[in-house]
Amino acid sequence: MAIAEIVGHPVADRILPVSIHQNERPASAGDLTRLRIDRSGSSRRRWLPWTVVALLAVAAAAGYPSAREYLAERRAPEVEVARATQVVSAAGRPTALPVLVATGYIVARHSSDVGVKIGGRIQTLRFEEGTRVRAGQVMASIEHADLDAQLAAAQATLAETETQLAQSVAMRDEDARNLERQRALGRDGITAPSVLSAAEATAQVSAARVKTAEAAIISARARVRVTEEAIENTNVRAPFDGVVIRKRAEVGETVSPFGVAGQAAREGGAIATIADLHELEVQTEVNENNVGKLHRSMPAAVKVQAYQDREYRGRVREIFPSADRAKAIVEVRVSILNPDADVKPEMSASVTFEEARQPEAGRSGGSGSSENGQGVIAPGSPLVLIPKRAVSEQGGQPGVWVVTSGTVSHRGVTLGPERIDQVEVRSGLAPGEAVVLNPAGLSDGTRVRLKTK
Repeated sequence: MAIAEIVGHPVADRILPVSIHQNERPASAGDLTRLRIDRSGSSRRRWLPWTVVALLAVAAAAGYPSAREYLAERRAPEVEVARATQVVSAAGRPTALPVLVATGYIVARHSSDVGVKIGGRIQTLRFEEGTRVRAGQVMASIEHADLDAQLAAAQATLAETETQLAQSVAMRDEDARNLERQRALGRDGITAPSVLSAAEATAQVSAARVKTAEAAIISARARVRVTEEAIENTNVRAPFDGVVIRKRAEVGETVSPFGVAGQAAREGGAIATIADLHELEVQTEVNENNVGKLHRSMPAAVKVQAYQDREYRGRVREIFPSADRAKAIVEVRVSILNPDADVKPEMSASVTFEEARQPEAGRSGGSGSSENGQGVIAPGSPLVLIPKRAVSEQGGQPGVWVVTSGTVSHRGVTLGPERIDQVEVRSGLAPGEAVVLNPAGLSDGTRVRLKTK
C-alpha cells in the first residue's frame, strides 16, 4: 500500500508516531519493513512514579516519631502551674509572713472640722487649701460691729458705776464722821437722842450704797468680759498644728454653729477641715472571722493605690472593740510609720498584715528553713511557699504534682501554716519547682501541656 494511501486511511489517526532514522535511506513506496516505532522515550518515564513513592515513604518514616510526639502532646491534658517561691530572712531579723490582706482609705489620726462658735457673716479668711496652721492661730473672723458697740456700752457702764462707787464712798465717810460727832455731843448731853439716831441711820444707808456700787462694778466688769468673749468667739482658731485639707466657706457667706439651710456641706458651721499629716493611718475593715488573726502592734505593709511601686511600713494601732452587725466587719486602724509627702488623706490603700515567723518546739529544718535557739529564723534560710490550690491529698497525706520535662509526678510534702492564699512547705519541695494547680485525673508519668496565659 502506498504511503499516501496510509495517510488517508481511516485508521491513520490511531497509528503510533514513527521515527525514520535519517541515516537510512528512504524506503521505497512498496517496502514497509524498514519502518519501526521508537519506544525509548516512554521507557525512560516509567521509573518516575516509583521514585516519588519511595521519597514519600522515606519522608513518612522520618516524620513519624515527630508526628506521634506532636499528637501525644496535643492530646495531653492542659494544666495550670505555679512555681514554689522562697522568702529569705534578713540578718538579725525574723521573716515576716503575710497573714491577711485588707483594703481601705488613708486618714489622718488627728483631723478636725473647724467651725464657728457664733453665727454671722464671714469677714476675713486667712487660709487656703494646703495652708499650714499653728495651734491657736486665727483662721477666720466673723463680722462683729454690733458686739463692738455692746463692748463700748459695757465699758461706759463700768466707768459710770466706778464713779458712783467713788461718790458712795465719799458720802459714807462723811456720814461716818457726822455719826462720830453726834455720839460725842450725846455723851456731853448737848444733842438730842433723835439726832443721834438719824445720824446712825444715815451712816448705815451710806455704807449700803457703797456695797451696791461695788456690786454694780462687778456686774459691769462681767458684762465687759462677756462682750469681749463674744468678740473673741467671732475668731475661728486652729485647734492644733496641721494643714488645711479642705476649705468650706468663702468671705461674705453666712454661717452658723448649727449649719445654714441649703449648705449641707458645712453642717455644724464648719468652714475648714485641718489634719495633722505627720500621723497618717489606714482605716480598713476586716471580716469578723479573721479578726482573731490580728493583734495590736502587729507589723504590716502598706501600699497606696497611686504608687504601687512603693511600700510603707505600718503597725496595727487599734482594733475597734465593737463590730458592725449588719456587715459582720470590725474596723481596724493601721498607723503608717514612714509616710512621705505623696501620701495624702482619702487615698485608697491596701494593707498586708504580717507576722514574724516563730519556731515551733521540736521542729527540724528540711527544705523549708532552719532556726536558732532564740526563736528567730537563721539569716539566709529559705522559706518555701506555694499556692494552697496546688495541694492535694492521697491516702490522707498532703502532696503536690510536680511538673518535670512535660510530665507530672506526685510528691508528698510536709506543710506548715497557711499564709493568705499560700501555704508553707517545710519539706519535700525545692524553691523554683513547678507544681500543678487544682490537680485532677493525673497519674505519675502523665504528659501534660502547660496552660498559656
